[in-house]
Amino acid sequence: MEFTWFHKLASPPHAYRIAGRLLPWFAWPAGLLIGVGLYGALFLAPADYQQSDAFRIVYVHAPSAWLSMLVYGTMAAAAGIGLVWRIKLAHAIAAAAAPVGASFTLLALATGSIWGKPMWGTWWVWDARLTSELLLLLLYAGVIALRASIDERDRADRASGLLAIVGVVNLPIIHYSVYWWNTLHQGSTLTKLGKPSMTGDMLWPLLTMLLAFTLYFGAILLLRLRGEILLRERDASWLKTELAR
Repeated sequence: MEFTWFHKLASPPHAYRIAGRLLPWFAWPAGLLIGVGLYGALFLAPADYQQSDAFRIVYVHAPSAWLSMLVYGTMAAAAGIGLVWRIKLAHAIAAAAAPVGASFTLLALATGSIWGKPMWGTWWVWDARLTSELLLLLLYAGVIALRASIDERDRADRASGLLAIVGVVNLPIIHYSVYWWNTLHQGSTLTKLGKPSMTGDMLWPLLTMLLAFTLYFGAILLLRLRGEILLRERDASWLKTELAR
């Protein structure tokens, strides 16, 4: 079986053009869905019977937490492809994804603290879910710092890629921490067996925001990937031709 399509997709010129074409298809739906989701979250969803209007921060917190893990998985998978098949574009994807994932993780921790203050009476507790999410932020920071500390790009790609792959072990810990340990953090709302523990008028804005944040990540990743390709291929002849168009 021929895999020429795979190698063509891994070509920096081809990837640069494809990313540019796909970018609007992610960016515009993401912006539209964020607007719809926020309107539903702030004005249409009823107040929670226990948490009142304070629960509404979940519409930013939950998608941020979801993306913090999704982006890390994407980064680690790209790093693994780069290490196994020696595809430099995969390392470029991992490099482009790392700061985005760190931003989502920081947003998840910040919104969780804001939510925790009125619910738990404190901004922070060394809860299993919170601690493992903080570890995820430190892993992102480690990957970014390790890449920046090595001048030779190939060595930087390999070292940061290995760290990213090792850190994957933290993802199931984050997800299952609320089941494995006694924790203040509430259990899963959407991924548990059976029906979600939210009514439909509360649920649809959350699902909309989850999709919106995922599409937003896709758009930002494509944008950053184009920038990473420009940085890595700045002396290539194809790039001069491409930019001259």
